[in-house]
Amino acid sequence: MKRREFLKVATVGAVGAAAVACSTPAPVTQAQPTAAAAAQPTTAAQPTAAGGAVTSAPPTAAQAQAPSFNWQMATSWPVALDTIFGGAQIFAERVLALTDGKFKITPRAAGEVAGFSGTQVLDAVQQGGVEMGHTASYYYVGKSNVTAFGTALPFGLLANQNNAWFYDGGGLKLLQDFYAKKFGIIQFPAGNTGAQMGGWFRKEINTVNDLKGLKMRIPGLGGQTMAKLGVTVQTLPGGEIFQALQTGAIDASEWVGPYDDEKLGLHKATKYYYAPGWWEPGPSLEVQINLTKWATLPKLYQEAVRSAAYESNLGMLARYDARNNEALGRLKAGGVELRTTSKEIMTAAETEAFKLYDGYAAADADFKAIYDQWKKFRDSVYAWHKTCEYAFSTHVYSSIK
Repeated sequence: MKRREFLKVATVGAVGAAAVACSTPAPVTQAQPTAAAAAQPTTAAQPTAAGGAVTSAPPTAAQAQAPSFNWQMATSWPVALDTIFGGAQIFAERVLALTDGKFKITPRAAGEVAGFSGTQVLDAVQQGGVEMGHTASYYYVGKSNVTAFGTALPFGLLANQNNAWFYDGGGLKLLQDFYAKKFGIIQFPAGNTGAQMGGWFRKEINTVNDLKGLKMRIPGLGGQTMAKLGVTVQTLPGGEIFQALQTGAIDASEWVGPYDDEKLGLHKATKYYYAPGWWEPGPSLEVQINLTKWATLPKLYQEAVRSAAYESNLGMLARYDARNNEALGRLKAGGVELRTTSKEIMTAAETEAFKLYDGYAAADADFKAIYDQWKKFRDSVYAWHKTCEYAFSTHVYSSIK
């Protein structure tokens, strides 16, 4: 038997045995992501000494009785984006495989869930319109600025630093405790785009004064920071950005990066493309699950969710890093003019961003509790990366034209 087939047999045995053992809902607990459900096979036959075909025992009664679930997943993404919507699909496919087809999750494109737009996924999950969602948490800063920590803060953490904070720095537990208390939801990181671009503009932007009166689509605390610099901020789902740019409803917009931006056709509406996206240096996306529904899942199914979220998180980042530069080359060949955000704008934005954080921390105990811990971690990981990675990157990147 091929290794892949052997592993599948092993997982089937584990799912069935554990599902029956879990006759009561498992409590919501924080756990580090695992490679897969950590059960061992109970019925799979071993390879023969002669290397012949390997067979497995018939399904046990426990396997036959494993419960089935069929859930809907609202997302914030256009179905055409195989990276970001694809992250939700990969998550669903992995859960299905790890539960031997017993736990089916159907991702829905932005706006497909009746009554909820692509930026209302949390509402849909919280209100029970769907069991779960895949979204960017910073869309919901209107409910609490704490939600921004689940995606990105301006001048915050890079993708690897964000994952370090979530998985080993205590960040995920802090956020899960907050989500449970505030929204009745449990969330898991389930995607990361890597460092984003700084958006599309109808005109060149060189000074802070150039930003005043500009109508720009930009969500989260990045939007709040831009507002401090004189920008008129708007929040739109990704699928609506092109039309808004094309019709002049907005003057500028950020989205993700070259691969996704090309697919949305944003280069056809305007030509000035800026870097970097200082408001999203390493933004995470997340799976959100209604806690009442979560409690109905057997323990092993919960572990399948954790593992699938972890795989989707790392897999999405890999796809963006592998595809963005080729897409950028196509955009430049098509006439897009690449620009770098000026030091004047970056410095002013950083100053305003940390004024915002300090203000929120002074007024909101929930924000302060997470911000103080996050800031300490940020300072520490920055110092480490400056010592090692920065020294290396400065040398090797300086030779790239």
